[in-house]
Amino acid sequence: MPARDFTYDAVGATREPGSCPPGFRPLHVRTRIGEGEPVFRRASEAVLTWEMHRALGVGVDTDADRAAPGVDVTVTLAGLVRAPCRVVWTVEEHRRAGWAYGTLAGHPESGEEAFVVDRTGDGTVWLTVTGFSRPAAWYTRAGGAATRGLQHAYARRCGTVLRRLTADQAED
Repeated sequence: MPARDFTYDAVGATREPGSCPPGFRPLHVRTRIGEGEPVFRRASEAVLTWEMHRALGVGVDTDADRAAPGVDVTVTLAGLVRAPCRVVWTVEEHRRAGWAYGTLAGHPESGEEAFVVDRTGDGTVWLTVTGFSRPAAWYTRAGGAATRGLQHAYARRCGTVLRRLTADQAED
């Protein structure tokens, strides 16, 4: 995908764990979702189909049923802040599923964020939200540490919501 459409140059960098380009702030939040294959499958579907995001209470405007490279999606927060993005990569493997999107013009931040569900060898299912960003709008620059705090709170809430969405799949 051409980087010229994005508001940053390191398109796809979230595919590499721990990658954070110079001048950006890293984000890494990992939440235990549950255990077992049914939880993994349900969590993967919820992430890949935007269900987790919608269950967070944010608006998701896209024509695609599932995340796929090149799909445009605009997330609306509190009915006020519109955040246009484009999916830059996806993964659907036996023990790992998710995607990342990068910011487009008009997004209050510049950077990338990934949402990946994985199932470890002992069967534990995790959601990892990783990313990197820097302010792109006056109000995110003015927000400083509060803006970063909100980003981390949002990532933690993703895990809480996904755990709730998969609760009926838990093994007894």
